Amino acid sequence: MSLSIQALLKNKGIEVKETHLDVLDVRWKGMQALRGNLEHANINDADIGIRNIPGGDHIE
Repeated sequence: MSLSIQALLKNKGIEVKETHLDVLDVRWKGMQALRGNLEHANINDADIGIRNIPGGDHIE
């Protein structure tokens, strides 16, 4: 069972105004939906590396 955003924040000692709960709930559900797409991703395919090659940034 997943925690609601209100319960999660309350467990961390963060008090949220009732007027902000609806906005936070929508954003929380959106983030959870995006996260669900990443659970089955192959981490090797998602790895991005940046290399610095001295003198290699010019175009010939």
